[in-house]
This record gives sequence, C-alpha cells and structure tokens, in this order.
Amino acid sequence: MNNTRLQAAAKHFLQQHPKGFEDASLAEVMTRHSKAKLSEFAQQHFAPDSTATDAEIIDAMVKLVSRSSMVSMFEKPKFRDFCQRLDNMQAGFLADSLMRFLHDDQAAGFDAMLSLLDTQKLAKWSLMTIIPSYYAPQYEVFVKPTTAKGIIAYLELEGLAYKPRPSWAFYTGYRDWVNSAKQRVDPSLSPTNAAFTGFLMMSLS
Repeated sequence: MNNTRLQAAAKHFLQQHPKGFEDASLAEVMTRHSKAKLSEFAQQHFAPDSTATDAEIIDAMVKLVSRSSMVSMFEKPKFRDFCQRLDNMQAGFLADSLMRFLHDDQAAGFDAMLSLLDTQKLAKWSLMTIIPSYYAPQYEVFVKPTTAKGIIAYLELEGLAYKPRPSWAFYTGYRDWVNSAKQRVDPSLSPTNAAFTGFLMMSLS
C-alpha cells in the first residue's frame, strides 16, 4: 500500500473538514447517507437469536435494500421482485444463507447467497454486501465497484484484484485492508467502514 498517498488524502480531507465526518460541512451528506437507523433495523431483524420466520427475514432484507441510499435505483426493484418470486424452499435457502454470512460460516453463507442471486443475474457486489455493512458497520464492508477499483489503483494495493463477480476471497481481502488501513488515520475518518471508504472516494475525486 502507498501509505504516503493515504496520509496525504487524510490530511487534505481534514483540512477541508477539520472534525472529519462530524464536521458541520458534511452534515447534509451524513444525513442523506445516515446508517444509524438502518443499522439498528438490521441488528434488530437479523440478530443471531432471532425467532423470525424465513418470510420475515426476506421481508426485512427487501425493506433494508429498498431504504438504502447506497444501492442503485435500478437494483432495488429487481431485488424486491426476485424475493417476491421465491418459493418456500428458496426463501429458506436465502434466509439461511444471510444468517450464516452474518453469524456462522461466513464463507459458506456468502457463496450460498451468491449462487441463488446468480440464477437471476443479481449477483452484484452491492446486493451481496449491503446488509452485512449495516449489521456490523465497524467490521464488515460495502463493496462499491467504482470506489473499490479507485482505492486499489490509487493506493497501489497489492494482492487485491477487483472483479465484477463477487468472491469471498476478494471480500475478505478488501475487508482486512479496510480494517487495517483505518487504524493509520484519524478516527474521525472512520465512524463506520462505509464512511472510511467514502472519505477515500471523495478524496480520489
């Protein structure tokens, strides 16, 4: 990683926004992309001890995706319609996949969800990572293709090769890098991992 570029980006960002993401200059952006309520929603509906039925988990997934400002307007209705077409067995498979991704065998849950979404050409990074990023915002990551590619190129990250098709190998590599790199800059730049990658995206543009 090019640490010099990371530190320069952080310095420049803090010159413009001295309090990081708590700065008044970013109030509008933070309001528009507020994660607090959606994180609370995710933690309530996808808790490890949840007694929710498969149908209730799927309904909560659709609501979270629909309310997120980070998922494109084109993907939201496609995901909703996909979930509405699921039969009971498929709904159970998707609900179980998500819960494993969040709480149990993460790799298996990720790959299972990917396989089901792939049947309808919905295996997109945004749909694969949006719910985990709300559920555990200080640990999991939201993979936005343009942001991930820009960060990898600008900071010269070795061993991370972005590909349009989601993979567990890239996800964990990107997540590990984010959780490590955010320790190198002021904490005000990383109230969540999405905010940290957002800071880098704004710096790169």
